[in-house]
Amino acid sequence: MLYLAQVQNQEILGKISLQLLACQNAEDTWAMLFEETVLTLPPDFAQNPINSAPNVLNEGMLVLADIGENNQVVNIQAATNWVLQLVEKYLTTGFTPDFLQQEAQKAEDWRQSLTLQSQELSRRLIEVEARREQIQNLEAKLQQEKQLLESSIAQLKIPPATPLI
Repeated sequence: MLYLAQVQNQEILGKISLQLLACQNAEDTWAMLFEETVLTLPPDFAQNPINSAPNVLNEGMLVLADIGENNQVVNIQAATNWVLQLVEKYLTTGFTPDFLQQEAQKAEDWRQSLTLQSQELSRRLIEVEARREQIQNLEAKLQQEKQLLESSIAQLKIPPATPLI
């Protein structure tokens, strides 16, 4: 896993350590490490020709450290080019933290607005269904009254039977 780390020289012990600052989650996604994690490099790490570590790991230098299983540092490279790519990619185009915060707030506001609109539409749909049911009940009631009136009219039109003598 790739980490952004800061070099710490422990001159008393003659050791070089890396304080891990952030880890890469995905290609363009990193997470800050808030718990202090320090890894000590083996004494011959920088001299090993397999590693692409800079010849000198100066105190405070930022590096990208590839850390394998068992917290063993596999590879170290100076983070200068990586930082410059970040500056070019994100900071020269106006993507400042404030800008990103504003965009996140806009997205949240839109989400809340859409939620309110959805709730309003649901409420209106319920009202329309209730009114439709009322109209259907009124239609049924009117149909019954119409039938009652028609039967009453029909009874009035039939002349009463006259008794035969």
